[in-house]
Order: sequence, then C-alpha cells, then structure tokens
Amino acid sequence: MIQRFLIAAFAAAALAACTDEPATSPAVEPGASSAPPAADTAEPAAAPEPAGSADNGGIPERIVIERQGVIPEGIEYDETSGRFLVGSLGQGTVFEVALDGTLTPFVTDDELVSSVGIEVDEARNRLLVCNSDSSVFGGGGPGQAKLGIYALDSGERIAMIDLTAAYDETPEGSFFANDVAVGADGTAYVTDTQQQLVYRVGSDGAPTIFHRFDGAPAPNGIVYHDGGYLLVVGLMSGSLYKIPVDDPAAATEVTVPEPLAGGDGMVLTADGRLAVVSNSTSRVILLSSGDDWATAEIAGIGTFDGQGTTAAVVGDDIYVVKPEFADQAPPEIVRAAFD
Repeated sequence: MIQRFLIAAFAAAALAACTDEPATSPAVEPGASSAPPAADTAEPAAAPEPAGSADNGGIPERIVIERQGVIPEGIEYDETSGRFLVGSLGQGTVFEVALDGTLTPFVTDDELVSSVGIEVDEARNRLLVCNSDSSVFGGGGPGQAKLGIYALDSGERIAMIDLTAAYDETPEGSFFANDVAVGADGTAYVTDTQQQLVYRVGSDGAPTIFHRFDGAPAPNGIVYHDGGYLLVVGLMSGSLYKIPVDDPAAATEVTVPEPLAGGDGMVLTADGRLAVVSNSTSRVILLSSGDDWATAEIAGIGTFDGQGTTAAVVGDDIYVVKPEFADQAPPEIVRAAFD
C-alpha cells in the first residue's frame, strides 16, 4: 500500500536523485493551493475544445473504481477492444476497468511490483508497462526500473527487461521507471524520474541510455510524435523537451507560455494537440504548436476535481485517472471538463 506521504516524498526524492546536479525548481506538492498559475496566464487560444461525448461509446463522465488498494497511476484506452486499462502502484497488476467500475485482472505477473505508466501498442498487439517499486519514496530501497511487455489480446508476458542493464556500473541514487512511449518502428522509450534520463529499448530488447537531462527536471510523461521526436515533460521543472529520436544530442526545450507545474502524464489528441495532466493544479493543459514544437501555445484548459496523474483520449474526450494515493477513497476515472 502506498502511504500518505508518497507525493511529498516523491518530490524530495526526484530532486535528490542525482547528487552531483543542482535542483532546478522547488518541490511540487500536488494539490497545494499555491501551485496554480494566475488566471490571466492561461488564456485559451481559438482552437476547438474536446467537450462532447458523441464518439466515446457512451462512457460516463465519472467511473468509480470498485475497490481501494489499486492506486492506478497509469491509464490507457484500448481502441481495439473498447476498454480502459489501468496499472496499480499498490498491487502491480494491470486491470481492465468496466464502465460500472468493476475491475478484472488483465496482466498478473509476480515480477510486477508497481505498474506505473502503460502504453497500448495496437499495431504490434503489445501492452508496455513501466515496472517500478513505489516503496522507494518511503526509503524502501533503491527502487527499480523495468519494462514489461505483454500481449494486448491475452495479457501473456512477452518480455521483462531490466533497464538498469543499460549501465556499465550501477549509478548512485535510486530508480523509477515512470512512463513509456513507442516509436514508429516499435522502439520503446522509458523515462526514469530518479535518474533524470530516458532509456531506449530496440527490437533486440537491449536497453541503452538514450538521453540524460541536465539538472533535475524529473522527467515524467513522454509521447512519440510522428515528426520523429519525443516530447517529455519535467515534473519538477515544469519544462517541456523535444528530443529527436535520430539525434538525442540535439534535444531542445520547447518554449511554452507558462511552466507546466506538476506535469505528469501526456497524450496526443487526434488533431495533434498535446494534453498535459497537471497533478498539482487539477488541470489538463492542451498545447498546440505551429512550428513543429519549437514553441507551443495554450489551446485549452480542462479541469477535474482532486488529483489526477495521467490521461487517455476517447473520441473527442480526455479521461483522467485519479489514483487516491492516500487510499482513503476509491480511485476514479473522470472526464476533464473544458469550457
């Protein structure tokens, strides 16, 4: 079970992960009243908002997950089967969530400790799962960074990759595989929030260190863009980064109109906008770009109650998962409300 202090401990641990690098921003405590930016810094552009639910298959605005102890930090919508999938920080199992909140175990694997970000790779019939150990935030050891790969239709395990095999020598600090994206060729890219880097796993299954960030931004959400690059958000820095997959040394910081405070999970919408879940301001920040993500502007702001972490796109709607880290209420999947 995840303890009440998980989020505060996570922020502190993310800053301390690289002891030879200075922190670049203060700790983010999701839910803190001082976190949201001033209202006049988030003027929506004229771009259309995802507001309706005509294309979402009748999914309700709110799904209350049936039991406590799951603590689902990651969420995906499997379009092929028309279902939500969520991970579990508390149990490791990946669950299918019915519209009435009923949970059905989909991936059960004794090696899964805390399943964090998950990614549906429908083209290759795969589900990719970040396998970490959330007890690291309570001083429970060095954590771990693994990538589980499973058959999307059956949940059968294909591979379990220890990402720390990418190091010649075990580095100082702890590990936490947080989120995963899949490139056009099937290559997987995994953020390690503690080690301040992105791993790469190609078709041979061998992990390498793809890109290491300067400072301690605590890389979290990651998506692959068809333009041939990754977009990564820093939980602690609130910065957005663009990393070309064929030249990671050419990584740049995207100019955004405001820091993406508490930037957690991200997802691209069908029309190419980037939805960033802020776990500290209860918002989904929609960004658009007219210059191939050298810069971005706010295209809309969606809101939800409580603390959310990651999101899934269903038709024209964006659904956010609320883990309930303190485990005092059942977790939920809620539709972000856009004006």
